[in-house]
Amino acid sequence: MLPLWIAVQFLSSLPVRLPGMPEPEQLGRSLLFYPLVGLLFGALLWLLNALLLGAPPLLHAALLLTAWVLLSGGLHLDGLADSADAWLGGFGDRERTLLIMKDPRSGPIAVITLMLVLLLKFTALLALVEQEQTLALIIAPVLGRAALLGLFLTTPYVRAGGLGQALADHLPRQAGQQVLLVCVLGCVVVAGWAGLFALLVASVVFVGLRQMMLRRLGGCTGDTAGALLELLEAGVLVGLALV
Repeated sequence: MLPLWIAVQFLSSLPVRLPGMPEPEQLGRSLLFYPLVGLLFGALLWLLNALLLGAPPLLHAALLLTAWVLLSGGLHLDGLADSADAWLGGFGDRERTLLIMKDPRSGPIAVITLMLVLLLKFTALLALVEQEQTLALIIAPVLGRAALLGLFLTTPYVRAGGLGQALADHLPRQAGQQVLLVCVLGCVVVAGWAGLFALLVASVVFVGLRQMMLRRLGGCTGDTAGALLELLEAGVLVGLALV
């Protein structure tokens, strides 16, 4: 169960304490549980949504988004901000892009990107609340975290050393593919055509952003992984709100 607790501690702000520093093999196996953490997020958001029934729709959507951000501790939003700054400021240069991503400061492009993505999530949640499409609250966080597993399965990690390298080097690849297959089947079984459409949107976002990472960096970093998750979640929510 240690890999599961590692995944929960790393991906969420939930009060989980590990007994010590995990071995690299345990870190790699924790990736297999990322979609399960997404399912946990989805269940908590679905429960909150049920408790908020009858609240004004704008407030309802705002509270859902606030809870969503708090659950992740803003981890992936930070990666999105760093990636946005680096992509513009890097001027197409790999080393400059990687260097900017290490800078803890956020420039105007990072702020604008965060505002736009959160605005898209908020308005999509508002539409989904009004349409009573509550399964989207489960599908989006599961697919977002499954995308991280898919990214590490298919894309080189370009920063030597650190947590990301341990994840990439010690990920059980066959088991990872099986987990992704379960996620795909689960979305279709649980949500039907809506789940299939969400998978299509998620696949388009994943392939497009992965290609951008490969062209600019030759692979991924922790920051670009966070950016992928946030943009994929936003894409899935917007897509489901439009159908």
